Amino acid sequence: MPEITPLGWFHTVMGIIALLSGGFALAKFKEITLQSRSGQIYLATTLITAATALAIYQHGGFGAAHGLAVLTLLALAVGTLAATTNLFGKLSRYVRAISYSATLLFHAIPAVTDALMRLPVGDPVLTSIEDPILRMCYMVLLVLFLVGITLQLRWIYRQQA
Repeated sequence: MPEITPLGWFHTVMGIIALLSGGFALAKFKEITLQSRSGQIYLATTLITAATALAIYQHGGFGAAHGLAVLTLLALAVGTLAATTNLFGKLSRYVRAISYSATLLFHAIPAVTDALMRLPVGDPVLTSIEDPILRMCYMVLLVLFLVGITLQLRWIYRQQA
């Protein structure tokens, strides 16, 4: 794995802040919104993390991490559109929840990959991106996202009923 550049460190720190603030927002408020400070911090640091990811080319050209950054930016745009307009009507809160929560999944995938490929320093858990353990981790993240978003959408439905 290549050494982390100063931009890479900034990107990593912003990503960690995003994950922590997003997790806090979900734990405390059950959704990420522009109305809570933790939601604002999450959305801002997520935007910064996705934007800086597009400038990191440690592995050559455009890769899967860049694709996740683009998906993150799209999900942020859709979620913010749902939060600030009535474009989606009665579904706006659901669209926002799905969009913003999806960005957590998009953060978690490269975070887990990078952590397992870099840590512990000198003897990382994984030495190949093709390792089956990594695919299993991705499946666990997907299942956690699906369970979490299902619970979140049910909670929103009950709030509106």
